[in-house]
Amino acid sequence: MNYILFDGNTRNSLLPFTYTRPVADIRIGILTIREKWERYLNSTTTTITEDYLSEKWPMVEMEENVLINASVCPHESLVEQIQTLDFNQVLVFEEEYIAFKAEEDIEVNLEDFEQIELKEAPLKINHTWDIFSKNHEAIQQDFELLTKDRTSQPIPDFVHCVHKENIFVEEGAKINFCTLNASEGPIYIGKDAEVMEMAAIRGPFALCESSSIKMGAKIYTGTTIGPHSKVGGEVNNSVIFGYSNKGHDGFLGNSVLGEWCNIGADSNNSNLKNNYAEVRLWDYQTERFAPTGLQFCGLMMGDHSKCGINTMFNTGTVVGVSANIFGAGFPRNFIPSFSWGGSSGTTTYQTRKAFEVAEKVMQRRKVDFTEEEKAILEHVFEITDKYRRT
Repeated sequence: MNYILFDGNTRNSLLPFTYTRPVADIRIGILTIREKWERYLNSTTTTITEDYLSEKWPMVEMEENVLINASVCPHESLVEQIQTLDFNQVLVFEEEYIAFKAEEDIEVNLEDFEQIELKEAPLKINHTWDIFSKNHEAIQQDFELLTKDRTSQPIPDFVHCVHKENIFVEEGAKINFCTLNASEGPIYIGKDAEVMEMAAIRGPFALCESSSIKMGAKIYTGTTIGPHSKVGGEVNNSVIFGYSNKGHDGFLGNSVLGEWCNIGADSNNSNLKNNYAEVRLWDYQTERFAPTGLQFCGLMMGDHSKCGINTMFNTGTVVGVSANIFGAGFPRNFIPSFSWGGSSGTTTYQTRKAFEVAEKVMQRRKVDFTEEEKAILEHVFEITDKYRRT
């Protein structure tokens, strides 16, 4: 069977992260949504996404196809229902299409299909803040998936563990004199990752492959550090997709960082308003600030964005793709893609200069800055022009 993950109607609610990736490649929990589906299905997947992303993430169509809403995370009963679908049947949850089976022509009218109700509510991301607010649950689900019938690597005696049975360490990981407290949820340490001396970590927590926690870091529940990242200071209930650094002191809370981001030393974000009011976030669809229903909500930062030392972000700040923020004071709580500056104003960060930096940053991780990547970022530059002040 050929499985295709489609972006669905939540794609624009997940900007700026979906400017540079399909919905399926968002990380929540330990794995990306695509990685979860491919493990459950024991199959590769392709993608229906925006045209400008399709060269990097093409769609493969075969005689029989199952199309799955990529904003939904899999679980066993959901996968079982999908695998029993017949042609002209669509799986539905709360009036939203979750999955359907189609022949070679996947251009179908789902209103004509027989609707099958999903038996069990799935974990689903509808908004950017769902990525961190539902991360506790996602880590637990992924931990069970990845560690089932497996044995953790031995944890050294000089590591202080609470509920050691809820801690799993992959091959090649290094854990030094630190504290791992899994009493509130599991702790997963990925392959070749490192936890340095005096770090204090409370689960649920995930440190993915080849990432490191710096000395003396304080990491609270519901946090995921994606692959090839370095993190220090204080972090609470935040998700870092991967290939990003917050290597120094400073606070990051109730936040999401994309890939290739860098947070300067002693930078902080607010995750609670002084009046304890509901946080409002920039909404790319309405082009205004919209309520989140949350009292705690921090920073949303798109791929390739960076901030200088001692940067201060207000509660509920959205930073687009490839922005460079620096200087004293609080910058605006919506910073468009390809912006250069800070609280005193911004100018346009031209793609030529942005690409020079991206190439150098990616080379440090031995990753090529490809023509596909350039084309995607050039398109993002063009479609976000209306937000920038010139």
